[in-house]
Order: sequence, then C-alpha cells, then structure tokens
Amino acid sequence: MAERLALIRLKPALLLDWWGHGGASAALLQQAHPQARRVVVEPTPALLARSLQATRAPWWSARRWAGGGGPADAQLEAAPLPPAAQMVWANMMLHAVADPPALFARWHHALDVDGFVMFSCLGPGTLRELRTLYQRLGWGVPTQSFIDMHDLGDMLVHAGFADPVMDQEVLSLRWSSPQALLDELRTLGGNAAPGRTAGLRTPRWRERLLAELERLRGADGKVALSVEVAYGHAFKAAPRAQLAEATTVTLDEMRAMVRSGRRAD
Repeated sequence: MAERLALIRLKPALLLDWWGHGGASAALLQQAHPQARRVVVEPTPALLARSLQATRAPWWSARRWAGGGGPADAQLEAAPLPPAAQMVWANMMLHAVADPPALFARWHHALDVDGFVMFSCLGPGTLRELRTLYQRLGWGVPTQSFIDMHDLGDMLVHAGFADPVMDQEVLSLRWSSPQALLDELRTLGGNAAPGRTAGLRTPRWRERLLAELERLRGADGKVALSVEVAYGHAFKAAPRAQLAEATTVTLDEMRAMVRSGRRAD
C-alpha cells in the first residue's frame, strides 16, 4: 500500500488512519505525506489512550516545538470525524469489521471530493489449510469468514465510490513446529466465528490437533499456512448533476407544437 502512495498525485492535508494501532503505518505515512495532519481513529478508549501516547512527540523533538512535520491526533471511532479529509488509510483492519458496507458509507461521507481510500485486509484464502483440516475432522470452523475482494469492490461502488481497484496476493507463512504456529496464531486474537465450537477443548483434542498440523510440513521441514491479503483503492467522485423531472407531452400536443413551430421545453 505504501508503495502505491507515490502513484497518487493528490497530497492530502488531512488523512484518517483507521484503527492505526494495528496498521503500524505511522512511519510510512509520515514519509509519504510529511505535511499532512494525521488523525488516528481507534475503536476503544484503551486503544485511543495508547495511540494518543504514541502520537505525542518527545520533549526534545523539533516537531513538538515547531508544530510542523505531519502533526498527529487521535479520536474514538464513534466520535464525529474531522470534515473534508482527503485520504482514509485502513491497513489490515477491515476483516475485523462487522458491517463493512456501513463503514464504507462513513468513509465516503468523511472524504472531500477527489479524496481517496486505501485499505488492506485478510481474504478468504487465509488459513485455508487449517480450515480444510477442521472441516475434514468435523471440528466446526477455526476462523470467521473473510470477504472476497470482488464483493468488497461491489460494496465500494454501492457506497458511492468511483473507480475501485481491487487486487490480492497469497503469502505462505512457515513455522518450525505446530506449537510455534499455534503460539503465533493466538497473538492474533481468538476465534470470532459464530459457528465455532462452544466450550473448552480437551488435552486429547489438542494432541490430535498438533498431530494433524504435523501433516502440513513441506519439503523444507516447516509447517506452512496460506494468508491471502486483499487490497482496495477508490476515489470519491464529484456528485452528479440532478436531472430535471420528466415532462409528459401527449401526441396531440406534440402535433400542435409542430404545427405552431414551438418546442417542448
């Protein structure tokens, strides 16, 4: 996403870094748009407090005293947004949103005309090997469902965005052991799927899971899982001119106007 910023001519004066705590994009955005005001939008008070602390420049920083160089601020997602932003940046957060169409509509409302949105999120190919394993063993689902990039593009259009561009890539992540794999997956959070198994698993089930994950070792001896990353980009176009209401003219009236040389206005 950061590499594509250089292709966009618009230099935003105000950009919204949506759920910036997870995107880890502060340095990249500062480098791409050093003079922009960056507002970090967070979903919870705890994350807001953390982001506010991160956006404060240290006492010895020249930016603290000069007031330039890309000042940053932070606010809650539920609060009113600053008006007429030129850019919404949402790195690796959309897959955790319960209602993406509603969020797209809010982004569209927050942007100025010709402003743009850039986002990335996990796609349906994420952890497909783990999902296949659970399905084969009748264990329910290990993850929530991820939205296909084409559906995300349709949602952007429905929200009023123009010229949406969607693409994706599939990464292969590798671990030295099944236990190392599970340890890292736990850092991403719990299973948010509504159809997940209720209650706690047994030690015997855990041993079975580790044994099944051993079967995912590749030729290099590593345990591998796929991660699909989808990317989206779209602009807010100028509103279309309102068409005048249609005028109904009967055939007899048309004939009379033709004979008199008048036009139907």
